[in-house]
Amino acid sequence: MFAALALLAAVIEAVVGYPDAIYRAIGHPVTWIGRLIAWCDRTWNSERRSFEVRRLAGMATVVLLLGVGIGAGLLLMYALPHVALVAILASSLLAQRSLDTHVAAVAEALEKDGIDAGRRTVAMIVGRDTAQLDEAAVSRAAIESLAENFSDGVVAPLFWMAVAGLPGAIAYKAINTADSMIGHKSDRHLAFGWAAARLDDLVNLPASRLSALWLALAGLSWRAVAIVWRDADKHDSPNAGWPEAAMAGALGLRLNGPRIYDGEMTDHPWVGDGRAEATAADIRAALRLYRIACALELIPLAILAWLM
Repeated sequence: MFAALALLAAVIEAVVGYPDAIYRAIGHPVTWIGRLIAWCDRTWNSERRSFEVRRLAGMATVVLLLGVGIGAGLLLMYALPHVALVAILASSLLAQRSLDTHVAAVAEALEKDGIDAGRRTVAMIVGRDTAQLDEAAVSRAAIESLAENFSDGVVAPLFWMAVAGLPGAIAYKAINTADSMIGHKSDRHLAFGWAAARLDDLVNLPASRLSALWLALAGLSWRAVAIVWRDADKHDSPNAGWPEAAMAGALGLRLNGPRIYDGEMTDHPWVGDGRAEATAADIRAALRLYRIACALELIPLAILAWLM
């Protein structure tokens, strides 16, 4: 267990984040991983190859990503002389502060500049079409993104960091980044991205359940527990429904629901049974819940670090 490393990395990232100056100078670990994935996609995912060959090429990509991620993590852990230095590097794999900043920007845009600004701002963090969204839909989209990315961007990398140190956290980010880039059901990526999508579902399973727990505890909400029990499996993703259902129950909202992708309305079921008319104030309430949940997840890490 690497509880002390995970705890220290989470505190560093919450306080400092990933400075813009560093990003402009050298990029970010996710962008480095993304370049490798893009190279594999260009080189190995030829449309002239059969479905089976492209699926095997996607599996090879995942193996390469895991090998590079675990190898780099082991090298850095043994090369750096102190856990604090490793924690500084590991903090770049978490997204507590940046997620808070991006979601808060949506609320601020709605409050200060109105619906057009809200649409432009939320478009930076969601994949759906935002041009026709009203304030309720913009607010729900921001809250849904906060809930899902709390699991993917905070709880999951912290979980794998605690279990397997820096190699585990880098490997997780490699898988998660691959899923976001190639794990689609498009003609190009249905075969090539299959392994990345399936493995991402697997490695996010524990974090999605933990994130729902932290959100329910943060809201002291039995209703959140009930909505998770009833609605978590309604989501297309086997994992995203858990934190979204917890958030919906704790805030008394309905989330998910129909939305537009690539110009087409998709009939997603609702999660939760509260208000659908969310506002910027609900985004603020979701952020308060999120911040408490981020603090709560540090408690078991602190206990484990102390015991060890």
